[in-house]
Amino acid sequence: MKWLDEAGIAYRFHDFRKDGLAPEELAKWLAAIDRDVLINRRGTTYRQLDDKAKAALAGEEPAAVLLGAPTLMKRPIFACEGTYLVGFGDAQKAALKDLAG
Repeated sequence: MKWLDEAGIAYRFHDFRKDGLAPEELAKWLAAIDRDVLINRRGTTYRQLDDKAKAALAGEEPAAVLLGAPTLMKRPIFACEGTYLVGFGDAQKAALKDLAG
């Protein structure tokens, strides 16, 4: 958030682990973001999933698993006018600057 402040980029922070995540918002993310980008398969939450939950993430209905364990998603996720960015590397920072104008 410090970087966003210093770059003069307005934002609204939403901690979906603490504040929850609306199923409708997750549906937008799943439609717009490649699952390989969105799902953190390296974290302990993913490694602790049973095979059925892992299969659900790869299948047609990953939403229930992701809503039940939002830490499966990589963070941060930036949403700006239908564009979604996942992560906070140099590429995402450059894209955020472009989106902010």
